[in-house]
Amino acid sequence: MSQQAGSKPRDDERLFFYAAVIMALVFGTGFCFLIFSLNSRENATGGAAENSPPRLISPDHPRQLINFSLTDRTGRTVTRTELDRKILVVNFLFTSCSLTCPAVNRCMAQIQQFTAHQPDVRLVSLTVDPRDDTAEVLAKYGERFGADTNRWLLLTGDKNMLYDLIGTSFLAQDLNDPFSYMPGNFSHTDRIALVDADGKLRGYFDGLNENTATAVVGEINRLRK
Repeated sequence: MSQQAGSKPRDDERLFFYAAVIMALVFGTGFCFLIFSLNSRENATGGAAENSPPRLISPDHPRQLINFSLTDRTGRTVTRTELDRKILVVNFLFTSCSLTCPAVNRCMAQIQQFTAHQPDVRLVSLTVDPRDDTAEVLAKYGERFGADTNRWLLLTGDKNMLYDLIGTSFLAQDLNDPFSYMPGNFSHTDRIALVDADGKLRGYFDGLNENTATAVVGEINRLRK
């Protein structure tokens, strides 16, 4: 009896030791995966540190702003003609997105502030979810970021027209990606696009970089020259 009673504490100590080893392996693996993910993102953005100036990313092929007719959050119709000879800062959103979209739109709000006295600049947000993002929904969303109705257009409308505009003028579309959470399966929707006064897409900036607003304004100034 005394031998059995003495062996139980040793069994408990052995189980505790094994459990501690397993927990250490689990947390160690998770930490390594986190470091790997952060390094992968850094490499994907050219190895730039978070505080370094973001670089202008060239489009996959020459892209031009095509004709369109969409609805602004105020309910009025906006066409390509209204934006002629304007420098455009364009991003992509859906209002139910709680991850990247708010961060990118905070960056757009900074750009709006930095270009407050530049009448040749317009900000344009295109929804990829026109079924849910009605003009009324976009109106509330714009208020959340202090969007000026005269300078920052939040556009919705016919899905086919929106997708044609985004896919032709801005972003590639991968319809074979079953894991995409973004309506329309557009690639790189966290980017902010820059279009010159001739309607040519000049490139993109990382909308999640905290220095992108400053970089966009700098590129706008270079375009004017």
